[in-house]
Amino acid sequence: MPRVAVIEGDGIGPEVTSAALRVLAHVCARYNIDDIELVKAPAGDTALRVYGSPLPEESWRAIRSSDAILKGPVGETAGEVVVRIRRGLDLYANIRPARCMPGIECLRPQIDLIVVRENTEDVYIRAEYLHGDVAIALRVISRRASERIARVAFTIARTRRKKVTIVHKANVMTVTDGLFRKVVREVGEREFPDVEIDEMYIDAAVMDVVRRPERFDVIVTTNLFGDILTDLAAYVSGSIGIAPSANLGDNKAMFEPVHGAAFDIAGKGIANPTAMILCTAWMLKWLGEKFNKKNYTEAGNAIERAIEKVLGEKKVLTPDLGGSATTQEFTTKIIENIQ
Repeated sequence: MPRVAVIEGDGIGPEVTSAALRVLAHVCARYNIDDIELVKAPAGDTALRVYGSPLPEESWRAIRSSDAILKGPVGETAGEVVVRIRRGLDLYANIRPARCMPGIECLRPQIDLIVVRENTEDVYIRAEYLHGDVAIALRVISRRASERIARVAFTIARTRRKKVTIVHKANVMTVTDGLFRKVVREVGEREFPDVEIDEMYIDAAVMDVVRRPERFDVIVTTNLFGDILTDLAAYVSGSIGIAPSANLGDNKAMFEPVHGAAFDIAGKGIANPTAMILCTAWMLKWLGEKFNKKNYTEAGNAIERAIEKVLGEKKVLTPDLGGSATTQEFTTKIIENIQ
C-alpha cells in the first residue's frame, strides 16, 4: 500500500494543499484507487509555534516511513524543513520542468526545458560559520553526487530532444565546479554517446533562459545555481504559480510547488493551486511506476489534461492568472474536467 506524508505548510500552503487533496480524492474514486494511505506531517513555521520544532520528530517518523511526500510551501523555516528532508532521505535529484501552458501569457512561448538540479550538496549543506566579523560558507561537490545527477539528466534527455547543457562557473570556482563539469561530461560521453553535450557559465545561462530558451532541452547544474535557474525559468514560462517540482531519490520522492508561502494573500481564498495539483498528478504517476499500477498513471495524466483544458479556456482563473475565481472555484472546475 503506497503511503504518502502530507505537509500542508504555511501561508497559502493549507489552501493549495486542500485543493490538491480534493482533486486526489476525486481521481481516486474515478480510477478505482483505494489503497493510498495519507498521513499528515505538520512542518514549517506553524509547527515551530505549536510543537517547538519546524520538523517535529513525529512528523519526521511519518515522512521516513512514507513512499512519497506531498509538500505545500513552507515559510521562514523552509531551510530547516526542506534541506533536512532532501538530505535525510537522499532525494538527490530536483526536477523542475518549465514550459508554456495553454492559455498562459508567457514571456517566451517557445520555452520547453527541464532543469535537473543536484539536491544534496553545494552551499546548501548549511555549513556556515562566523569567525569574528567574517562569515564563511562551505561548498561541497563530490564525484559520487555529480555522477548520479548526471545520469538522471542524460536519462531524461533521451526521452526528449537528446541534449544536455552543463551549467557551472568553473572559470572562477575551478576546483568545485571544475569537478562537477568534468564528471558530468565523463558520464555523458561514456554512458550516453547518443546525447549531445554542451556547457555554459551560469551568468550566460540565466540570460539565455530569458532571451532564447529554445536552445535548452535539459539543464544539469549544482544546487544553488539550479535554485536560481528554476525560479527564473518558471517566471519566463508565465507564472511561478503553475510550476511543480519533484525531489527524487532511489526509493522515495517529495513533490512540492516551486512557489513560496505567499503570506500576503493567505486566507483570502484566491491562491492559485495549479502547481500543487500538478505535483499531485506527478506523484500519482511516480507511484504508478514504482508500484506498477496503471490506474495511478492514468489518474495523473487525467489531472494534467484537465488543468490544461481549464487554463486554455481562460474562463475560470485565479487573480494571478488574470481571472477572478477563488481557489475553490478553480479547483471545482478542474474536477469537472477530469475524464
